[in-house]
Amino acid sequence: MLKLFALTLSLLAGNALADSALHTDLPLSYLEQTQGDARNQPLVIFLHGFGSNEEDLFGIKDALPSTWTYLSARAPMPVDPNGYRWFAKTPGEGDYNGEAADLQRSAKLIEAFVTQATAKYHTQSDRVFLVGFSQGAIMSYEVGLRQPALVRGIAALSGSVLPVLKAELKPNPALDTLAIFIGHGTLDQALPYASATRANEVLTGLGLKPEFHGYPGMPHTVSEAEVQDLKAWLEKSLH
Repeated sequence: MLKLFALTLSLLAGNALADSALHTDLPLSYLEQTQGDARNQPLVIFLHGFGSNEEDLFGIKDALPSTWTYLSARAPMPVDPNGYRWFAKTPGEGDYNGEAADLQRSAKLIEAFVTQATAKYHTQSDRVFLVGFSQGAIMSYEVGLRQPALVRGIAALSGSVLPVLKAELKPNPALDTLAIFIGHGTLDQALPYASATRANEVLTGLGLKPEFHGYPGMPHTVSEAEVQDLKAWLEKSLH
């Protein structure tokens, strides 16, 4: 889905080398890039979209600080031999929604993954970020808004707040420290741009202050401009 983007990012790569092995010691299989026995470094966890895998977003790390720790997790539900999903879409023509049991199961796996990774890589929850694309963005909302103590912030790239989550959200002082980045292309053919504007309205209504970025003419993908905006947001959110 983002392969051409990954090729572009390869030109931006620094000196850090990622481990190409698939790791299986945490609740989700994942790729990692870390600087040896790094301690108290920011931890960025990528959550891919429908039908993709852990390789898809991992290239974004090459445009981000090389000393940070990066993990890219594989969703638990196979779609085909090389593709996975976080949840099945509910049938029907209404607003995009997911099967509740799938959402709950994947959210629990991500929560356990974040908790164990935070300990494994010797950092703190206020230095942990979820960066998700499409279904991965939806899961970032699911986890971050329900369990804000687990992370410093969430970045939702081309995602949405599902109706089931929207209906259950209430003002919560624990959300006050959650940083949120919303990025979406105006020509997104999979999840319309209105998905992002509605999410922004929902979160603003809860008293949150998302950083919203619309990208004119961008379809269901991630652009270099968005990655640079993401980088600036990540760095700012640590201060």
